[in-house]
Parts: sequence; C-alpha cells; structure tokens
Amino acid sequence: MRRERVMEAEGLGAASSIDALAGHVERVLAELEAVESSLDLARVREAAIGPTSLLATLSRSLRDLDPSQRSIVGRAVSDARRRVTDALERAGRRVREAELERQLQAERSDPTTGLVRSALDGTGARHLVARARMELEDVFWRLGFEVATGPEVEDEWHNFEALNVAEFHPARAAQDSFYLDVPASPPLLLRTHTSPAQIRLMRRGRLPIYAVVPGRVYRRDTPDARHTPAFHQIEALVVDEGISFAHLKGTIEAFTSAYFGPHIASRLRPAYFPFTEPSAEFEVTCTICGGQGCRTCSGTGWIELGGAGMVHERVLEAGGLDPTSVSGFAFGFGIDRLVQMRYGIADMRILPDNDVRLLWQTRGEA
Repeated sequence: MRRERVMEAEGLGAASSIDALAGHVERVLAELEAVESSLDLARVREAAIGPTSLLATLSRSLRDLDPSQRSIVGRAVSDARRRVTDALERAGRRVREAELERQLQAERSDPTTGLVRSALDGTGARHLVARARMELEDVFWRLGFEVATGPEVEDEWHNFEALNVAEFHPARAAQDSFYLDVPASPPLLLRTHTSPAQIRLMRRGRLPIYAVVPGRVYRRDTPDARHTPAFHQIEALVVDEGISFAHLKGTIEAFTSAYFGPHIASRLRPAYFPFTEPSAEFEVTCTICGGQGCRTCSGTGWIELGGAGMVHERVLEAGGLDPTSVSGFAFGFGIDRLVQMRYGIADMRILPDNDVRLLWQTRGEA
C-alpha cells in the first residue's frame, strides 16, 4: 500500500498533515519561550526536530506521496523547519547569555556557594563517573571478583609489548599516547588502557585470577561529544584452568543483567584485538530505545560497550604463565561512555567540567 493511502486511511492526508504540523510548530515555539537551561533546550530540540519528531516523520514520508501532495506537504515541512530552527537559534542565544550571567553572578559573590550549601544541608553528591565506578566495583565484587589497581604511569613493555601490541602498531605512535619527557628505558607514558594491569596480576604468581581493574586512562584524542583525552575504563580478567569462551559469554551476561537489569541483554560480535584470540566486541541492548532502534544506536537496537576475548597465548607467556595449563578471558569498557548512555548525556565533555550544577541535578539518583 502506498504511503498516501495509509495516511488517508488514518485521517492524515495532506491537509490534516499540514494542520498537525502547524500545531506542532506552535507548541515548539511556546515551549522555547519558556526554556531556561541548556538541558531544557536540548529536550525541546529533540522533540522538535529529532528523528522521532513530526517534522522528521513527514520529511521521510515525502518520497511516498503523490506529486500533488508532495509539493504541498514539502513546502509546509520546509517552512516549519525554517521557523523552528530560527526559534531554536534565538532560544539558544538567550539561554547561553542567561546561563553566563548566572555563572558570573555566582562567581562574583562566592564561587564555593554550592559546595558550602551542599556540605551544610547534607545533600552532597558524588560525581556521576565516581558513582558509576563504585556501582561497577560492587557488581563485580558480588560476582566474586577482587578489585585491583595499577599505575597510571606505565612503561612501553607493560602497556604495549607484553600485550602483544607490535612495535609499529598505530596505537604506539606518539599522536595516540602521552609520552613522558624523562630519561627511562623502556620509555614511560601515561597508560592508554587498563590492560597493563593484566600483566601485573599474572606476574604475582597467584592463581586463579578473578579480578576487575578500574582506573583513569589517557589518549591524545581530540575532545568531542564522545571522546576526551582523559577518561575511565574498567577491565575484568579471569585466568584459571579450563576457562573457555562460554565462561566469558556467561560472565558478560551476568554483569549486564546485574548492572542494567534483566530487561537488557548482551551479545558478542567477532572483532580483532592483539591481546585476545579469539576476540569480540560486546554490545548491550540500547538503553535509550530499549532495542527498538534510534539515532543513538543507528537504528540497530544495540550499543557497543567494549571489547572482549580469550587472553592471547603470548600475553599469558608475558605474564609468566604456561598457556598449555591455564587459559583466561578479559573484557573491558569505558565508564564515561556507560555514564553517557545511562543518563542520556549528549556531550561527554560536560563530565570533566567540574560544574556543580550537574551534581545538584543528579544527586537524587544516587
């Protein structure tokens, strides 16, 4: 059945579509007059021109309309989009100016007002990343894992070579890593992942290993909505006799259910990592759309969370273990990305900004 017949059957012909669009625009304009914060503006923007908005729905339906209806509805959609985007720009300028003025006023009077008030009334809140890290540690502790740590300043051997990352691997290039300007052999750098802790755990010489390693890592990434140069990871490592890929899958499923709830599932997809073989990327049901498909998950219903796989034989040997007698698996993911998904944060750069308003807004969700 053609799109126009579906629309007519539902009472959504060209005329009614234009009427509905006009009502949509008026509602959006009214809401924009009332917004007072960037978060409110982002919510209105998503409802106004987001992928599930009436504007987007009508735009996608244009190609299925009769030419006579297409030109009429197309002009209405174009005009509505212009009015909405102009209003969004005006509201954005107004909100930014108001927020800047409020910030200036707050800093002029007392830059610690929010912190003092938080201490006095007992409603202080941990940062979202710190809160997520504690929750993750608790989940893995209940699954039988110890919580381990590792140094943030590593040498090349622990950070790359022991993990089977070849000398000329792109990840070892200076543009991806922060090297320290100090005389040392092998050279020192800020760790690019938490995986060096795998080697340190194995070289303790105590088996079995059931450990999780959270911590801050560093990469020379250009800051954007999904990347920052300093971020946080958590890595799980299991080494024991008879460990198989089935144990890896079962552990990821247990973690996913324990952290996100039973309504969120996980799956593994083939991938390549130099320190695991076989390797996989593990994905979880998109927490934004519940698996139905949205812009965040590119319509797939799944969100990539991290990497996983069986510990490579060379990594076991670098850890001083015999790969013929023991085996293991590892998986890890970014805590900041997890926070971004869980709280629907559009831009990850807000996390290290030290904006006390973020803590006040989310303190009741602890």
